[in-house]
Amino acid sequence: MGLFSFFTQELAIDLGTANTLIIQDGKVVVEEPSIVAINLLTKEVVAVGHKAMQMHEKTHQNLKTIRPLKDGVIADFQAAEAMIQGLINMIGERKKFFTHLKIVICIPSGITEVEKRAVFDSADHVDSKETYLIYEPMAAALGIGLDVEAPEGNMIIDIGGGTTEIAVIALSGIVTDQSIRIAGDVFTSDIVDYMKKKYNLLVGERTAEQIKIAVGSAITELPNPPEPIAINGRDLITGIPRQVEVKYSEVAVALDDSLNKVETAILKVLEDVPPELASDIYKRGIYLTGGGALLRGLDIRLSRKTKLDVRVADDPLRAVVKGSGIALKGTNRYTFLMDRKNL
Repeated sequence: MGLFSFFTQELAIDLGTANTLIIQDGKVVVEEPSIVAINLLTKEVVAVGHKAMQMHEKTHQNLKTIRPLKDGVIADFQAAEAMIQGLINMIGERKKFFTHLKIVICIPSGITEVEKRAVFDSADHVDSKETYLIYEPMAAALGIGLDVEAPEGNMIIDIGGGTTEIAVIALSGIVTDQSIRIAGDVFTSDIVDYMKKKYNLLVGERTAEQIKIAVGSAITELPNPPEPIAINGRDLITGIPRQVEVKYSEVAVALDDSLNKVETAILKVLEDVPPELASDIYKRGIYLTGGGALLRGLDIRLSRKTKLDVRVADDPLRAVVKGSGIALKGTNRYTFLMDRKNL
């Protein structure tokens, strides 16, 4: 058994719509955009992760960039398989014949059985011998140090690239939850639409993402506002490249409708919480994780809406993958949290 464990490679993977993170031996060894570039003539993978992202929206007719995940689930099976394999290869080559690959992968809480099967199949194709799936809210709770086994209620809101996961956790299970497909990608799309309507300016997905990171905000009045950002795009009337300056308050207006839908989902979860757990949430507040938690003023906005204490977790981007790493090291302890497939 000791010899077998010596040749076991254990990986925890946060397979996200926007970014994929991999933990090995308690350390984040891969943190790359979830994207691949494929040569359409040879069908070969040209680049994965950051290199592929640099090519995104700049490719010629023989080269295509693909984001294999949409709304938190696998949309392109072959591209997802190629991406996972490419990201695992970044860790270093392994001798497949002698290595027992064990993987824990995060999935949205609202995933269907068919979508779950696609994740298992992708793991099979990268030669995983032991695959576990864990729901993202549960992984996030573990990652920020909550005791998920305690008879106490904790509320997690994990805002990723494809989905927003809202869950109340107690006694090792999810008591009530909502998984909505309004998250980082929709926010980016909102910014693209706003730039068209306000400035008659067409900007790409990468530029909209840049706006979101640089001056993104959930409220129109921030205590420490960022400086406006200069953005280049194509004028929809003249067709000529043009530059405009974007303020954080404009981004807050652009995101308002989508954030209203997130708030509605949060209130729906709170309505379904049993009274004793509601008391716990009132005392403990709500925890924000995921890349969306970094949106300026989001905690303030949600606190105003729910009348509860809302706090952004430390290192929210890595909370889910950290929790997956904890589950990976304690697969015997946390069997009740995960779905398992052995080959």
